[in-house]
Amino acid sequence: MAYTIEKIRPEHDRDICRIIKRVGAEYGAVGDGFGPADEEVLCMSRHYGRNSNRIYLVATRDGQAVGGGGIAAFNGSSTICELRKLFLLAESRGQGLGEALALKCLAHAKAMGYTQCYLDTLSSMKAAISLYEKLGFTHLRAPLDGTNHHGCDVWMIKELSEG
Repeated sequence: MAYTIEKIRPEHDRDICRIIKRVGAEYGAVGDGFGPADEEVLCMSRHYGRNSNRIYLVATRDGQAVGGGGIAAFNGSSTICELRKLFLLAESRGQGLGEALALKCLAHAKAMGYTQCYLDTLSSMKAAISLYEKLGFTHLRAPLDGTNHHGCDVWMIKELSEG
C-alpha cells in the first residue's frame, strides 16, 4: 500500500484527533497525564504551524489519514525536542510507516538545531518501544523534569548528533 506523508493542514484535524484518541484508548492512555488528553489534540494544525520550531506530519492512504507524528520543543527548550503523538491506526502498523514518520520528524529536529529528542510512552506499546530503540533512543530511569505526561511509564532520549 502506498502512503503519503505531509505536513498537517486544518482539514486533517478531525481525523488526527480521532486517531490519537482511538489509539490512546487502545493502549489505556486515557485522561489526564497522557498525550491524547492534551488540548492541542483538538486542533493539531493550529499548534504545529509552518513558521515555527515544531512540525506535525500526517500519513494518508488514498486520501484518508491513518496516523501521524510530530516534533516540538520540550518544555520550551531550545536544545531538547520531543517526539510527540506518533500514533497509527492498527491496519497501518507493521509496514514501516511509523519508522518513516519518526525519521522525518528527527530530520526536522536536527534541521531546527535541536541536539536531543525526548519521548515518553507506555510499556504496553512494545512495537513502538522496539522502533525507538532501533532508531537509537535509550531508556531513562525517570521522565525529564517538566513532562506533562505523568501517566507514562517509559522515557527515552536520543542524541541527534548520532545517525
